[in-house]
Parts: sequence; C-alpha cells; structure tokens
Amino acid sequence: MKNILKVTVFTAFCSLPMAANAQDAYVGDVDADISATESYGTGSLKANLRKIELKYSQNSVSNQKEYKDSPDASLSASEESSIAGGLDFALEYQNDTAMWTNGVQLAYGETKIKKADGTKEKNENEDQILLYTDYAYKAWTTNVGFIGPFIWGGYETEFTSNDDAPRTKTLRAKAGLKLFEGEYFKELYVAVVEDYDMTYHHHNAKSAVEAGYRFEYPLRDGVKFYSDAYARKYFEYSRYTPTDFEHEINVNARLDVTLVGNLSFAPYVNYKMAKARAAKKYGSNTSIGLSLNYKLEHNMW
Repeated sequence: MKNILKVTVFTAFCSLPMAANAQDAYVGDVDADISATESYGTGSLKANLRKIELKYSQNSVSNQKEYKDSPDASLSASEESSIAGGLDFALEYQNDTAMWTNGVQLAYGETKIKKADGTKEKNENEDQILLYTDYAYKAWTTNVGFIGPFIWGGYETEFTSNDDAPRTKTLRAKAGLKLFEGEYFKELYVAVVEDYDMTYHHHNAKSAVEAGYRFEYPLRDGVKFYSDAYARKYFEYSRYTPTDFEHEINVNARLDVTLVGNLSFAPYVNYKMAKARAAKKYGSNTSIGLSLNYKLEHNMW
C-alpha cells in the first residue's frame, strides 16, 4: 500500500509542471464567475492575504503530562491565557480547467508564567511554519463549486523546539478528490497522505487518510462566519516513534466582524485533539479568545 501511494504521489508531482504548461496553452473563454479580475490569456492570478492576526486566548489542556515530550506545543501547553500572532497568505492562479495555489501559514504564541516562588516559566502554546503548493483540476462544474482530483505538497516545521522535544520537520504529500471554490465551501476534500518525518534522528515514513474543509458564510453585511477543520488517521509507519500520532483532529471557527476597511475583530474557538502511539489517553487543547485580523485580496492579472 505504501509503495503504491508513493509512486502515485511522485508521478502526480512530476506531471505538475506539464499540466500547468498544458493549461496555459489552452485557448478558450474564461467564465466571468470564476474570477473578478480581467483575464490574461485564459488565466488569472490573485494575491490573497487571508489574514494577519493578533489574538488573545484562554487555553484548556487535558493530559498535558503525557504529551510533555511531544513536538506539538499545543498539547503540552499550560492552562493559562496567552497572546499569539499568525499569517495566512496565498498566491492563487486559476484558469478554465484548474486552480493552483502556493501559500505560507505562520503561527506563534507563548505563555509566560510567574510561579509562587518567584521563578518564571515560558511555555509555547502555538508554533507552526507551513509552506505548501496545491493543484486542483476542475473535472466537473456544479452549482456548489468545482469538483476534481488534487495533489498537495508541503513542508511543516516550527520557529523553535518545544522544551526538550525536537523541532518538527515534516514533508507531506496528499492526493485525493475535492470540492472547491464554491459559494460557501471554499474546500471540502478527502485524501490519502504520505508523511516523511525528519523530526528525530531516525526518519520515519507514515501513511494516513484525511478529510477536511474550509467554509465561509456571510451572516449579514460586515459579519462573516469562518470555519476550517481536518481529521487524520495514520495506518502505517516505517518505524516506531512513541510521540507519533495515531489520530489527529483540528477544528477552527471564528465570527469575523468588520471594524473599518479590511480590519476586523473576531471571537474564535479552536479545538485540537490527538492520540500519540505511546500515550494511554488522548491529549487536547481548547482555546477560546479574540483576534484582531487584517485581510486583503489583490488581482495581479
């Protein structure tokens, strides 16, 4: 199974440049509903700053002692209030038959605690750097969006290591089917996943299945509900690493209220749950807070 998946993903990525060139060579009319920008040939390019955010949250963490050695900072965080920052930016190219997105997501937050004996302790509650590329083919056009196969590749790491745990370093590839660019569902997908984990000295290859979504819904003028989530189940590993996850779920939801222009504030909730191979219990982190967000879209051509 793993070898078949590797060959499938590798072949798909090798064909990506040829597919992109083939799309550029295609001559046809661009549907005005696909993009608000004037077309250049058969395609359009948009710079999408989905959000720059500064957020304040209260964390509720379960079983953090079992996850003190996990590279995932959120599962070993303290139950304290915290301040964090984040960035979500993407270049989105699309034409009649495909959409190609290249993006970066950054997030970092920490809690500083002063104990009764006067000593201070610093604790990370969020730490992520994600660089990715995502190519989706518009096989079918429906009244709820495009549907088609996609391939995705990314590199995930962190700004700093989590106490004694090493810094996460993972190459990840996905291939599957998704609904995208709908009025409300910007993404809804199922995929097989192959991870090459370089976090520890002994590298580890892992296979998983994953489902996820990205959803937007305008409630009224100036108020929009956003949510995104994924659930991942690992079923094969090349070696045993105690901190590797068996299951992982991450859900985000926020209510974006426009203040002025592109600036908004948003009450939000985030829930993360995971089960490590060596742990007896699930670890979880629930964050509730407020964020200040700035977003901007620019049609380049």
